[in-house]
Order: sequence, then structure tokens, then C-alpha cells
Amino acid sequence: MKKTYKVDVDCAACAEKMQEAIKNTKGVKDATLSFMTLKCKVEFEDDVTDIDAVMQEARKNCKKVEDDMEIYL
Repeated sequence: MKKTYKVDVDCAACAEKMQEAIKNTKGVKDATLSFMTLKCKVEFEDDVTDIDAVMQEARKNCKKVEDDMEIYL
């Protein structure tokens, strides 16, 4: 399953860090974050049953690398 989320981030370098943090979250198969559109496309592993829980964890991981960002779930 794939979903798109709005994000709030200040710079392209921060967006890159966030993208990697999301990609490294358990349950995420792939992620692409665009600083230009302020959107993040996330593809989840096939066995994920609780997408919201995965995205909450992804958000926590992003806050570790860029604390003034936001993912609108």
C-alpha cells in the first residue's frame, strides 16, 4: 500500500534527512520526500496491518534528526 502525506520542513537537506529516517522505519518499504511539493510518498511493507502506528514511529524518527519538522497524518 502507498500513501501520501503533507510535510512541513525548512530546507532540502532536512528533507533528505527526513526521507532517510522514514525509509529506515520498520514497516516502510520505500519513501520519497519532495521539498518542492512538501509531500512524502510512503510505500509500506505488505505485512503491515497498522499504517498509523508505522507513521507515528516514522514521525518520531524524523523528530530525532529534525525536531522542527512535521508530518501531517
